[in-house]
Amino acid sequence: MWKIRRGQAAPLSLTLYSRPGCHLCDLMRETIRQVSTRIPLTLEEVDISTDQALVDLYGVDIPVLMAGEREIARHGVTAAALEDKLRRMQGMRNEE
Repeated sequence: MWKIRRGQAAPLSLTLYSRPGCHLCDLMRETIRQVSTRIPLTLEEVDISTDQALVDLYGVDIPVLMAGEREIARHGVTAAALEDKLRRMQGMRNEE
């Protein structure tokens, strides 16, 4: 699990569903790392191959990036698009 904190904002908690040997998963992981230098977040990675229910749910339809129950990205996302989505989520949390 990554714990990355910048500034005073509470980190967003993200979950990346992936599996070993998944090239798209590697690319999304790198995109998340890039964005994490600008937005505070924590990342939990879940290897779906260790849980048959997750294999049944996702199969080869990975990577999937979630914030709680909300899907943020599937298969891939640019750093700019991910940063935009996460900043909007931060704004919604700050308004609550």
